[in-house]
Amino acid sequence: MSEISRKGTWMFVVVVFLSAVMLTSGITPVSADDRQDAYPLVEKARFALEDFMSDKNMEAFHDLVKKARGMLITPQLLKGAFIIGASGGTGVFVARDERTGQWTGPSFHTIGGASFGLQIGGQASEVILVAMTQRGVTTLLSNSIKLGADAGLAVGPVGAGVQASSANLSADILSFARSKGLYGGISLDGAVVDVREGLNEAYYGKKATPTDIFIRHAVSNPHSAGLIQAVEKATGHK
Repeated sequence: MSEISRKGTWMFVVVVFLSAVMLTSGITPVSADDRQDAYPLVEKARFALEDFMSDKNMEAFHDLVKKARGMLITPQLLKGAFIIGASGGTGVFVARDERTGQWTGPSFHTIGGASFGLQIGGQASEVILVAMTQRGVTTLLSNSIKLGADAGLAVGPVGAGVQASSANLSADILSFARSKGLYGGISLDGAVVDVREGLNEAYYGKKATPTDIFIRHAVSNPHSAGLIQAVEKATGHK
């Protein structure tokens, strides 16, 4: 066997060995896409929230968000994004610490499902799920949940002059959507919210569960300061 062939064989053995070690130890490499997607997604979420707050048609949202315990901000929820007409998108979740009242996060999550659809005429929407109760926050911190089943869900009221008093305040989570100047409800009953572990790891530089981020406060990233400031401004936090 030639020297080149022997080197190639050894390289192959090393790669296989390292792959086996990662699989058996639960270590999975962060993909290049995750690294490229995590930071821009946080920025897009901040812009989406600022768009909601500057929109006079979101008056009820402006009122209700001040009482929010958490928010899942999805800058772009696509209709027909996946196979068999399913819809979906990736967003960031931020939550208010029960003890200190400080906003923390983000954690990265996906919303997906074949059974829900946009009701406001657009193919893509900015969507914000507002957790109004601690149960809503706790549910969204789970690794995988089904909206409408694991937590009460209602469509938030929208429109110029629409007040928060018209909202279903008994719901754990309220959904709000904007799509190219159109406003209205988005049917998310049955949609599944999953944690994007790869994006969390890419953003924080190590494996980080929602519990690590929001309960243990074991990880942080200075990059999230802009998003948190936007959230604090929207919620009237001082």
